Amino acid sequence: MFKSGSPHDKSFLFLEALFLYLELKMIAVFVNCATILIGCIIGLLFAKKIPQKVTDSIQLACGLVSFIMGVQMSFKYQNVVYLALALILGGIVGTLLDIDGKILAFGKFLEKVFMKKTNAEVKAVTEKAPAISGDFKGQSPLGERVASNEVGAQGETSPSFEKGRPQKNFAYAFLNASVLFCVGAMAIVGSFKAGIEHDYSIIFLKSILDGFISIGFAVAMGVGTAFSVISIFIYQGALTLLSVLIAPYVSEQMLAELTGSGGALIILIGINLMGIKKVKTANYLPAVLFSVIFVLCEPFVKTLFHF
Repeated sequence: MFKSGSPHDKSFLFLEALFLYLELKMIAVFVNCATILIGCIIGLLFAKKIPQKVTDSIQLACGLVSFIMGVQMSFKYQNVVYLALALILGGIVGTLLDIDGKILAFGKFLEKVFMKKTNAEVKAVTEKAPAISGDFKGQSPLGERVASNEVGAQGETSPSFEKGRPQKNFAYAFLNASVLFCVGAMAIVGSFKAGIEHDYSIIFLKSILDGFISIGFAVAMGVGTAFSVISIFIYQGALTLLSVLIAPYVSEQMLAELTGSGGALIILIGINLMGIKKVKTANYLPAVLFSVIFVLCEPFVKTLFHF
């Protein structure tokens, strides 16, 4: 036993108080992650019993909903010049840095770590299957389409397309779900309110919405959707813990511009899910940062040029 008032006793009390503080701050983030995991579990359980045609229709519906959400969000911008420049410059920077490729590579790393046994079992079953003559072009002998989780041999990290529809891909699901659940005003404002005012209502509402969306995404894109909670935990957790420092710089205009550029990213997710075009969505993530920079620099520019 430590003597009362000893350094060890004080350290223990400090750590206990710190743990309780972090738990209180982060409770909304934990709830958000939990609802997404629950939604993914439900979606994956249903996915095993849902015919491929129904899965395709769910994927198309998720893409359409994402597209509509993105359009609605993107029109909340206050300065269209900021939006245009943010997307153009963000796309250039993201492409040069290959952000999409790096995030997908991290998704593939998670797949190798957590899905290694599953992939080995699938490979073993495939190798034991009898050879059947004929070119099925990605279909089983019964005519059912076989989904693939493999990344292209030449380093292609975008989802493989067949008949105009993107196939299930762990890293692809991780990337798209991470972007969808993290961008938007609800994640930012909700995190600030949770961190500063201990008001969790916005994040709890977001959690309910994310939970239902994750069901459809898990059915359409697979288990990679569940691992998006890693991104959510880091992103919203950082916003919540740093809210006191960041909040003074966040204005209504900044939220509007962030919502606009975030909406554009969600439109790209919808385009991908509907199979209209393969787009490297994550390469446009710097657009969100450029939106923040433009708003922060606006007062200085106006002062400099006497606008």
